[in-house]
Amino acid sequence: MRIFPAIDLIGGQAVRLYQGDYDKKTVYNADPCAVAREFRAAGASCLHVVDLDGARDGTTANFDTIAALAGQGGFYMEVGGGIRTEERIRQYLDCGVSRCILGTVAVRDFDFTARMGAKYGDKIAVGVDTREGLIAVSGWKELSDERGPDFCRRLVGHGIRDVIYTDISRDGAERGTNLELYRELLTIPGLRVTASGGVGSLSELRVLRDMGVHAAILGKALYTGKLDLAEVMREAGMC
Repeated sequence: MRIFPAIDLIGGQAVRLYQGDYDKKTVYNADPCAVAREFRAAGASCLHVVDLDGARDGTTANFDTIAALAGQGGFYMEVGGGIRTEERIRQYLDCGVSRCILGTVAVRDFDFTARMGAKYGDKIAVGVDTREGLIAVSGWKELSDERGPDFCRRLVGHGIRDVIYTDISRDGAERGTNLELYRELLTIPGLRVTASGGVGSLSELRVLRDMGVHAAILGKALYTGKLDLAEVMREAGMC
């Protein structure tokens, strides 16, 4: 199972939100590149980056920071947040990002998402963020009327295999991830699931790995010291 330590960006700083609430923001480091170097030193080879400004308003306020992160090298780096056009996808891929995550646009313009998946293949993933089972969009501010697992089935049906699935109620709450949810998702043939939101212990990571989850994103648990990334990479047999 791949491990993706996370860097969320607002105003060029590494932050964490509580359950997606922009009013409940904690700044952890003004230098995201320094955070990435710490992750690399701990043995990480993957990096998950979210432009929270872009997710909220569609801007590229953090593009220079993301380009700097990609320019450091040494990571398979995926980026999400405000990616709603092919031009934005190309900008990120051209600056060294490995994979782009489509979020709001995947719900609002499914045809576009299917075309991008067909054109760019594994360089495209879809972020499926849910609250009470329903998909949330626009920086988690709005709910659609479709269940997350049903949406995932539609994605696979159109050739998109990779989803980063977040239960918002668990994100940043340090109360464990939603294991039953991932068990349901793993019944969808062809779907590769990245677990995100609330992952906070080695035991949970082992359960996710043994279930067949493709990857896991680690956020607040790393920043608060609840999880030690070097220990995760060493003792849990992750790669």
